[in-house]
Amino acid sequence: MNETAVYAGSFDPPTNGHAWMIERGSRVFDRLIVAAARNPEKSYTYPLERRLAWLREIARPYPNVEVAEIQNQFLAHYARDRGAKFVLRGIRNTADYQYERAMRYVNSDLHPGLTSVFLMPPRELCETSSSMVRGMIGPDGWEEVVRGMVPPCVFKDLLAMDRGGAGEAGGRVLGVEEGRN
Repeated sequence: MNETAVYAGSFDPPTNGHAWMIERGSRVFDRLIVAAARNPEKSYTYPLERRLAWLREIARPYPNVEVAEIQNQFLAHYARDRGAKFVLRGIRNTADYQYERAMRYVNSDLHPGLTSVFLMPPRELCETSSSMVRGMIGPDGWEEVVRGMVPPCVFKDLLAMDRGGAGEAGGRVLGVEEGRN
């Protein structure tokens, strides 16, 4: 059986929770497509190319995981076009549950053969989100806090960007809030 799932999000930036989902998804499905969003109606802190590079590094140990982009398309249609019968989603808290429950029905209406699979990350990852990470960067001592929230490849780049390195986001990134990440 060839079971394919899509795990989509903004990954702006990817967190340890995202890395956990990718690792677990690689075990559950024969093929996992990790799709980073490019929606022209949204603004992102990190360019798509940087987010894709981070995801490729995170997915490197898993030969059945591929990284792709999803552009201005419903997740259900993207999954259908890629031959996926499943979408993989994480639920950290009751707010995530409410949102994901509604999206499960929308996705099912758009693609009746699509099944949503929900995973709950371990307790130590439940409070971390991309928007929280973005909000922590900048104040003195942020490095100690953020280091435990993101994979090493992401932390290395965030550190370089904050220190005025040649990071693609260009310098310091301070608390950008943007929807559910």
